[in-house]
Amino acid sequence: MCDDELIPPRADLTEKQWLQADAPLARDLAGKWGPQALTLDRRTLLGGVAAGAALAALPFGAQRAAAAQGVAKFPFPQAPNREGEFAVLLTGDSGTGGEEQLAVTEAARRVCRDEGVSLAVGLGDNIYENGPESDHDSEFRDKFETPNTGIDVPWLMVLGNHDCSGLIPGSGGDPSRGDREVSYAATSPRWYMPSRYYTVALPSAAGPGNGDPVVEFFALDTNPVASTVAQTAPHYRWDGPYMRAQRAWLDTALAASKARWKIVLGHHPYLNNGKHGSAGSYDGFLIGHYTRGIHLKELYEQVVCGRADLILSGHDHTLQILEPTARTAGTRQIVCGAAAKSGDGKAHFDHPAAWQNFSDVGFMVLKVSQRAMTVDTYTVDVPTRTARLAHTTTTSTAVAARSSVG
Repeated sequence: MCDDELIPPRADLTEKQWLQADAPLARDLAGKWGPQALTLDRRTLLGGVAAGAALAALPFGAQRAAAAQGVAKFPFPQAPNREGEFAVLLTGDSGTGGEEQLAVTEAARRVCRDEGVSLAVGLGDNIYENGPESDHDSEFRDKFETPNTGIDVPWLMVLGNHDCSGLIPGSGGDPSRGDREVSYAATSPRWYMPSRYYTVALPSAAGPGNGDPVVEFFALDTNPVASTVAQTAPHYRWDGPYMRAQRAWLDTALAASKARWKIVLGHHPYLNNGKHGSAGSYDGFLIGHYTRGIHLKELYEQVVCGRADLILSGHDHTLQILEPTARTAGTRQIVCGAAAKSGDGKAHFDHPAAWQNFSDVGFMVLKVSQRAMTVDTYTVDVPTRTARLAHTTTTSTAVAARSSVG
């Protein structure tokens, strides 16, 4: 859930139960979509609308048909930049198409040029407010391609709760909708999402196949264990086959990685001082399998903490560099979800932080080499579309190295 979203009346409701318990919300949705909205799921309701729109937009459809046969992708970096580092743009919760997003992307373009950025990360909520209605929805162009023109690098994308909305915006109640964003990767030079969860490794200075990778990214789909409604599809339940497979994959991939630095990407944070709170008690809920994210907390604590150097997340529209602690077994949580919306101006919790900002939009740049990993945080002045370097954090000891010494 994001700052302008709905909070369910209690945890563990399905969307249908939520609507039955919240008559004003049901009336609003019925007014927008018609009375059938209360009996049909969002995908069924909008399927005809999306199909009609695709037929009406023949030139765009024709372009998609050609692109689907093989689009020229922006290449992954094969070596560090002139500073001996891989520089990576970090953004989250960006897909509004609004003035704030455009200000952030314009400011980020200049920083990316100056820093030699060769890769970017999108930490979910890629298409507000309800995710795309198809894998050729024009919102991909309006809320991703056009704003990011000039940042011509591969973008590692993860799914957010808005990308997997059911009938209720931002609920995360229909994870299957994320497949549209996976399919879209075939038609975009920037968008990289080969599956709903995946890994990407960047090579040593000697080049691919020569030495261990400098850094490896592990992109997760956190939605089935952090949705604001109970999952009705057995496949996506917290204990269903999808999450069991994803957990086993992550455990194996982290164990097998030979990268110097290991970074987990997931839309929902483990720890968070913003208004949505941390996994296990999201949005103030202390009961239920879904809204509070108890099973995501277990995944982070049992599989990620002490094995990855960073958890990078969005979800809260804030910029936070939290400190690694005994609780995280040395793993640092970073929240970078202010690429198009800002927070409410105050901290709601007191997890130790090196630096945090709850008022401004902005982005981060990760610079990683064999010797060190640095995160530069930038805030953006929207009227002037300019970035200000607000904070820098550097570490030279990987979690794996600390563990081996201990």
